[in-house]
Parts: sequence; structure tokens; C-alpha cells
Amino acid sequence: MNISIFYEKQDSYRTIKDLTYHIGNVGVELKEKNQNYEDIDIAAFTYSDAKYIRKEIQINNEDIYFLYIYINLYSDDIKELEYYLNKIEGITQSKGMQTRRANFRQEELFLSCMPIIENKEIIKGAAKRNILTSGLLATYPFISSTIFDKEGIFIGTNIYNNSLVFIDRYDTKKYKNANICIFGTSGAGKSFYTKLLILRYKLLGIKQYIIDPDREYNILCNKLKGTQIKIGPNSETYINILEIRKESIEEGESGYLATKIGKLIGFFNLVFGELDEEEKALIEESLIKIYNKKNITFDDKSLFKEIIKNKKTKSEFKNSKDMPLLEDLYEELGKDEKTKKFKIKLIPFVKGSMKFFNNYTNIELNKDLVIADIYDLGEENLKFGMYLFTDIFWDKIKENRQEKKAIYLDEIWRLIGVTSNREVASFIYKIFKTIRKYGGSGVAITQDISDIFSLDSGTYGKSILNNSSIKTFFALEEENIKILSEYANLSEKEKVEIKSLKRGEALMFVGENHILTKIECSDIEKEIIEGEDEFEKNNNSDRFSGDK
Repeated sequence: MNISIFYEKQDSYRTIKDLTYHIGNVGVELKEKNQNYEDIDIAAFTYSDAKYIRKEIQINNEDIYFLYIYINLYSDDIKELEYYLNKIEGITQSKGMQTRRANFRQEELFLSCMPIIENKEIIKGAAKRNILTSGLLATYPFISSTIFDKEGIFIGTNIYNNSLVFIDRYDTKKYKNANICIFGTSGAGKSFYTKLLILRYKLLGIKQYIIDPDREYNILCNKLKGTQIKIGPNSETYINILEIRKESIEEGESGYLATKIGKLIGFFNLVFGELDEEEKALIEESLIKIYNKKNITFDDKSLFKEIIKNKKTKSEFKNSKDMPLLEDLYEELGKDEKTKKFKIKLIPFVKGSMKFFNNYTNIELNKDLVIADIYDLGEENLKFGMYLFTDIFWDKIKENRQEKKAIYLDEIWRLIGVTSNREVASFIYKIFKTIRKYGGSGVAITQDISDIFSLDSGTYGKSILNNSSIKTFFALEEENIKILSEYANLSEKEKVEIKSLKRGEALMFVGENHILTKIECSDIEKEIIEGEDEFEKNNNSDRFSGDK
């Protein structure tokens, strides 16, 4: 089969003149009452089409072309040729395209498919179609983006041309940052893809920190011998929210206490609700007092203590037990009438169902893979755990600029959506904006598209989306696609593609490239991610290819 496509640009001025004349005539016809319904219907269609073409040329600077598409089919057998003709006609008509056989014009059509570029007038009339510039671009054949970063990890295959997709998100020469957004409805393959990234980057020795609100990463953590931290009513691991960590500021910088208070104001915004400036000042004053009682001031030297080892005096950063607890703040807030209302709201955190927040830190974060399991906190309290671990992991990411690392925020809408607040959302946005200079990658994962754009008219969700060089969209519901298209540069074709994606397929925006990808994995990877029982159950499934 040979295909030949011709484009002929038309005179825009003359086209507008002819269209205006046509619109006027058809407008009169539409007002005539003596025509039957069918005639009116056809006239209405041509009237609307003509107005649309004129608008695109005049307002959107489109050009109009005549488009001609010719197909030459070959065979040694007449029956086989007829079979091919019927097959091609069936395929094109199923896509809404009209076809005509070139009866008694076979020679002219044959010549049109030769390199001599000859488009005979005798066949033009049957093949001619109007097309605007944007439509013309879509007809250019055999175009599909390919992504093959030399140091990248294998992601999958290009759905259109089956080429391999390798992405090195840490390639600073090619990508502005290493951030990723992963959006998709439940069951579309979003979580599996995330686990696949974690597994493959673990093999490269990259440090990864995952916040897991739905207890999805347990199997993966055990298989990869990572550290799993559970926090909740039945947990024996604790984190002191008031602890100042040595890595919270970089070497050569100053302001331990000031930095910590800024972060704590964000946390207490979640606990107490949106605080006004006076309330923030009152809480900050109480925080300064409880730190002063532990001999911690705005002088960074106060964070160090002298210890004697082997008869030698050594300066060491204070540990968790040298820091105040929430109970200290609880007592301090009760001393002033203006802050007593905040003391009441701290009761669950000090004496009630969440008193595990009122304890000294007893965890270590030294492994390459650390997963924070906050499932036991319950739906209402997940945001507290997410913020707490985001703060800790952010400090670890800033510890060494030379190391590659990543932080995964599953269900990120809890921190940047309407259930959060500006202080917390600004902190998350800061991570995505500045993590690049620390050698890091922020990964935002969610299935609730509307929620991530719900705070401040979507300001924070849009900022995180724009600060992610790699965007991965799995199948989404039509309502979510509409919302997403307001903040992402989706073409009409891409909107349709996202809606019709199968499980394990994604539309990826990688830098300037837009590519439809089928996520691929091996049987061993699937077994590690899903566990042996699930792997056996799904072994015959076509969820993700396992033959690569």
C-alpha cells in the first residue's frame, strides 16, 4: 500500500469573501418557511460550518487548505486485492472517514502516489476536503515522540510505535527538575506504576521516602528490606513534633529555632484551624517560652551541649529528650486566657486518642528506603501524619546535596486541597520548587483531581503541576479530565485518549514530549510488588506486560 497526501493553501482573503457571501445566502434560506425539515437541517449545518471557518481564519489566524489523500493498493491476485480494498474501506469508515474508489481514474491515482508529485485535476474534485492549519498538523503521518534517555530507567513502550521509553528524571541538562505528577482514577495502574519506580530506583541506590496513607507499600518495603515506620494508637514508634533536628538547616546557615517555629505554625494551622496574625503571634510566643525552658533560644549555639567522652569535652547536637513535648505547650497555653481555647484543642494530642504525638522520637532514618505508614491515624487525622513526615523527610533530603533522593506524597490533595491551609500548601509548594537544588525529586500522587485544585482557586495544585517536568496521566473520569484541562495543556485529542486509556496505560508529558505509554514490567518485578499470592492470582492477567 502507498499513501500520498497533498496540501494546497488557499487565499484567505478570497475564502473569507466567499464564506461571507455563502453565510448571507444560507441565512436567508433558513428564514424561508416553505422548505421541508431536512433541507433546513442541512442548511443549518453548512451555515454553522461556514461561520466557524470564517471565525478561525479571522480571529485565530488559521489558514485554510485543500486536503487530498490517495491510497494505492497492490496485489498479484484480484480476489486478494478486493479483500484488501474492502478491509481498508471498513477501517476508514469505522473512523468516520468517507472513501471513493478511483474507477476509471486508476492511472491518475497511481501517478499521484509516485515521487513526481503530480495531483491531476481530474481526480481532485472527488478527493478535495477543506482543512484548517490545526487539522492539517494532525494529518502529518508517522509522527510519534520517542524518549530514550541514555542513563534512564525503563518505563514501558510507546503505544503508537512500540519504541522503548527510558527516562532519566535526574538529567538536569534535559529537564528543569526531577519532579513527577501521577494522576489517575482508582484501578487505572497509578499505584503499581509508583511501586515500579520505587523498585527500579532502589536498585540504583537512590534514597526514597514514601508517605503511605493507605498501607499500600508494605509488601514492597519488606521485599526491598526498607524501613517501615508506623505511627498510630497501637504503634510503639514515636515522633516528637517539637524536636529540632540538626539537618533541618544546611551547614553554614543559621536559624534553627526560627525555622522550626515557621514549620510548627503550619502544623498548628491544621490542628487549630485557620489562624489569624494575632493568634499566630500568641502561639509563637508560647513556643518560644517552652523552648527557653529547655535552654533553647534563637542563638544556634544553644542547640549544642558539651559532653565528656574519653576525658575529652565534645560539642554534640541536642537529642530528642532535650526538646520540649506537646504537653509542655499544652501547659503553657493554659496560663493565658487568650490561648486557653488552643489548650482545649490539644487535649486529644496530649491526653486523648492521639497522645502518641506527645512522646520523644525513637526512630532512625538511615536506610535507602523509608516508608511512613500512617493508615492507623484514621481518615480525619491523616493530614497531621502526612505533614509530620513530610517535615522529617524534607530535612533528610536537604542533608546532602550530592546524593540523589526522592519523596513520594501519596494522596497529596490532603496537604494542598481545601481540607488543608495556605501555610501547609505553601510548604509543599516550596518543596517542589526548591528540591531540585538538593538533588531531589518530589512525586505527587492522587486520584482526586478536583481536590488538589480546590484551595485558593487551584493556585497550589497548579503550581505543583507546573513545577513537575514529568506528568503521568492514567485513565480519568470525564469530569476530572475537564478540571485537569483547565490547568494542563491538553489537546482535544489527548482528552479523548486519557478517557479511553486501558489499565496500565498512561499519557506522559516528559519535558516537551507528549507520549502514550504502556507501562511494562517483568514477572519478577510483578511478584515483588504484588506479593506471591497476588502474583499467582494475576499471572494470566494482561494488566501489565511481563515478557520484557
